[in-house]
Amino acid sequence: MSKPIGAHVSASGGVCNAILNAEAIGADAFALFTRNQRSWVSKPLAMDEIHAFKDLLVERGFSPDHVLPHDSYLINLGSPDEETLQKSRAAFLDEMQRAQQLGLRLMNFHPGSHLNRISEEECLDQIAREVNLALSKTEGVTAVIENTAGQGTNLGWKFEHIARIIEGVEDKSRVGVCIDTCHTLAAGYDLTTEMGYQFTMDEFERVVGFKYLRAVHLNDSKKGTGSHVDRHEVLGEGAMGKEFFRRLMHDPRFDDMPIILETPDPTRWADEIKWLRSLLM
Repeated sequence: MSKPIGAHVSASGGVCNAILNAEAIGADAFALFTRNQRSWVSKPLAMDEIHAFKDLLVERGFSPDHVLPHDSYLINLGSPDEETLQKSRAAFLDEMQRAQQLGLRLMNFHPGSHLNRISEEECLDQIAREVNLALSKTEGVTAVIENTAGQGTNLGWKFEHIARIIEGVEDKSRVGVCIDTCHTLAAGYDLTTEMGYQFTMDEFERVVGFKYLRAVHLNDSKKGTGSHVDRHEVLGEGAMGKEFFRRLMHDPRFDDMPIILETPDPTRWADEIKWLRSLLM
């Protein structure tokens, strides 16, 4: 099985540009924002833009299964504030609908934050309810929960948090997980040694289950294990160690899903992708 690799590329000027930007770095997978991630409301996708995106995706040889749209950073489905929750609900539904319109199968999202105003359990259960609502109004798109570094009051940094959200989602066929490697390390799961890697993967299987894994954000980390600091680094130049990337690239549990770089220097993405592929030779 192959490992499709790409990066979170710019869609500035229109979603079709994301395809061209991914192609330019030698990617066979990519992530994008389908709308302005800094705005609660964005203008709808035009029909000609939707058709052009679908056609170009086929023309340039990208599978819809290997495209990972990311929702707006403003969205907090676990918000204890009613106004923010309503805005988040509408924006998340819009994100899911855009993915459906573009013929994509995944929508990556950060779970949410309790802001010290409700309990972790209440927040996680609320997130699951909001996912159910979005799933009930869309078809064919899987809501993909990204694990977090655990900064501030963000939830999703423990595998148990993710398992609780999945437990509350009614249609288990349309919920999945994206493992961010920097976030995993920052959350306290040691990926820097072979023993730590195996323990972390065994723990993910035990608590969540690899059957839910849909994508990877492959990032090195500026900070060490358990820092709870979300600072990405160029592959092989941070705290992870180069052997970690070799282990993951040779791990069949990560086959045939988008492996997406969010490393800090876009000018190095093409080289990072080449390096990852060289690890398989």
